[in-house]
Amino acid sequence: MSGTAIKIRNLVKSYGNLTAVDRLDFEVSNAECFGLLGPNGAGKTTTMKIIYGKAKPTLNKDTVIDIFGCHPSRDALLIKAFSGIVPQQDNLDTELNVTDNLLVYSKFYGMKTSEARNRIAELLEFMELQDKAGVKIRELSGGMQRRLTIARALLNKPKLLILDEPTTGLDPQVRHLIWNKIRELKEMGVTVLLTTHYMEEAFQICDRIVIMDKGKKMLEGAPHQLLSANLEAYVMEIYGSSRENVSDPLQVEGAGIRYETYNDTMFVYSDNADKLSRLAEVLDISDYHIRQANLEDLFLKVTGRGLNELQ
Repeated sequence: MSGTAIKIRNLVKSYGNLTAVDRLDFEVSNAECFGLLGPNGAGKTTTMKIIYGKAKPTLNKDTVIDIFGCHPSRDALLIKAFSGIVPQQDNLDTELNVTDNLLVYSKFYGMKTSEARNRIAELLEFMELQDKAGVKIRELSGGMQRRLTIARALLNKPKLLILDEPTTGLDPQVRHLIWNKIRELKEMGVTVLLTTHYMEEAFQICDRIVIMDKGKKMLEGAPHQLLSANLEAYVMEIYGSSRENVSDPLQVEGAGIRYETYNDTMFVYSDNADKLSRLAEVLDISDYHIRQANLEDLFLKVTGRGLNELQ
């Protein structure tokens, strides 16, 4: 499936003197998984709320918001009808069991009870919850509740699935299960828009990402392409007292080396892993680790290692 699902141009959202989203631009293709990455307060959730009509953008004549040909200000109900939304926090009814939670929600879409029960059975099997159909919500683990919240968002067979930090706090097994389900949904033609603080998650399942900071877009593209274009291939982490014995790696290796320090760790970057190994030998460093650079390194390079005032 080709074509554009979401088009955002010059999006602005201000709260008094605070600009939460600052002239943001991006596009999402049909059946693509697109990630919004950034520190707390970067404007990710605000952007998503604007897309599905829960928040209104600050008026700007140059702003374009196109969601499958719809605009949230005039087509909010239509957008909600073809979207599935998974918020940061699960908001299931703890007094009801799994099936009844989904049955109640199906009424918002005008589904007949027989149709809803068939769809619920499909979704519980899809999310591997079929043996929990009659269990009360309070008896489910956190991972099961998260999977049920995703199942609820799929009741209406949405063409747009919006996931706000879908795997925060979950164990690795549940996280990988959810990643696999997102891949399956993409193959079914579902467009996925998500926010996450897990850089591995973004690298594994996102076709493209935007890295945001203080409401602005800093980088956009496919994760592996952004890595190769903006970051060295390898990084050596030097810890504790070993780091204290290294004043400036550039004095030893020079060209092709970049380094930075944060707290008691030094990060030394290079496209040549052998150069980093030689550096460790020359400096007689004992407590270090050489690894491939990853999306988290790029994220920290772009947004900084320190906490901002909203974190």
